[in-house]
Amino acid sequence: MPQQPAPPVLPVPDEVGRLYDRYTDLGSATLGENLHFGYWDTPDSPAPLEEATDRLTDLMTDRLHIGPGSRVLDLGCGTGRPAVRIAGRTGADVTGISISRKQVDRATALAAEHDLASRVRFERADAMELPFAGDSFDAVIALESIIHMPDRAHVLREAVRVLRPGGRLVLTDFFERAPIPESGRPAVERYLREFMMTMVQAEDYPPLLRQAGLWFEELTDISEPTLRRTFVELSARISGSAQQLGSDYGGELVEQFNPADMTDVSEFGHLLVVAVRPPNR
Repeated sequence: MPQQPAPPVLPVPDEVGRLYDRYTDLGSATLGENLHFGYWDTPDSPAPLEEATDRLTDLMTDRLHIGPGSRVLDLGCGTGRPAVRIAGRTGADVTGISISRKQVDRATALAAEHDLASRVRFERADAMELPFAGDSFDAVIALESIIHMPDRAHVLREAVRVLRPGGRLVLTDFFERAPIPESGRPAVERYLREFMMTMVQAEDYPPLLRQAGLWFEELTDISEPTLRRTFVELSARISGSAQQLGSDYGGELVEQFNPADMTDVSEFGHLLVVAVRPPNR
């Protein structure tokens, strides 16, 4: 009988915060200022990882339909690079939240470095209990952050609560493109476990959005232009600086962060989701 996958362990917000307090420096040393996947327009694109991660931010920002004076909430802001970029490109005001104190401190410093402290602000907060009044934002963006949250339905309801009527939500999530084969299951389960993440099925999203009170607009599989190339780039960076990373973060930490195991698990997918809060509701 085929082995059944291990049941997912739901992330606990405070534990996720401590994880990122510990891993933020490691992520910055490998991914750079953006702690998310890159997006390459073509398989042979010469764009470096840093440029590709900005491209994913831009791809999502363009779907927010924002401009000067818009208020944007960045759920899971990382170290602030996406929020700073969104403000710089669009003129919007951005509020970023993270459950990690270290990320909030780093992001606040980055906004100040770019002379954007008056329009880009960060605070420690839990996306499951947003500390904002209803109808506060014109758009919500969540770059690979909902994967760390224990209840997607609850997070979506919170996003709807703080969105103004007609406001837009754009997020990315991990999903199972096809059943994970036994050969790839250990790598996927380890990746999800070590980084306190869960994944979904693509077909889960339309009812999740509808039940939260959102109009579904777009569901796109962006696995091909994002995942494998990012895992390859990360693997090369870690291999090239393994001794230094091991010294800085502990050998066991570097061993846990092993993207090479994921490069050929094509069933592991990356999903782009766009939804709208209905106008006048």
